Amino acid sequence: MTVIDQPTDLSPAAVPTIADKVGCHYRPSHDYEVGREQIREFARSVHDDHPAHRLEIAAAALGYSTLIAPVTFVSVIGTRLLPELFAHLLIGYSVSDVLHTDQQILIRRPMQVGDRVSSDLCLESFRQSSGSDVMVTNNTLTDQRGDVLAVTRTTFVARTGGYTDPDVADALHNLMRS
Repeated sequence: MTVIDQPTDLSPAAVPTIADKVGCHYRPSHDYEVGREQIREFARSVHDDHPAHRLEIAAAALGYSTLIAPVTFVSVIGTRLLPELFAHLLIGYSVSDVLHTDQQILIRRPMQVGDRVSSDLCLESFRQSSGSDVMVTNNTLTDQRGDVLAVTRTTFVARTGGYTDPDVADALHNLMRS
């Protein structure tokens, strides 16, 4: 497994291409702490009215000591990591260059209030076909004990040699940061 740090040599000959990043991992230095109100707010926003997302007693009836997050809560963490994914693994692309075409989520256990979630991002594959670049990424999410919470696989497609207006790219970048 190759873990990526910040490059020291930025000369054109030393800057890797995306194909060079296949199989590489990037571990963001910050964790995401799952909060009670974040779970409640997310459940409301996706219209998931399961009581275990709102009431401790309902979560306890399922065997959990605190609120559990909806399955799709992993998207909150994934969205926060997009800028780093593009900066370290999907180099040469920006959010405005790609179409998110597929998402798979394998949940090992629900995220709970108090979980400190770490990510291990990986570029699984890159291929070019019919004028498109197809990139598959993997994100393994673990808790503070190192137990796997979820594994996601995401497929992005971009036009080979595509160009994005810098103003559009800046606007999308700022939107993702908000």
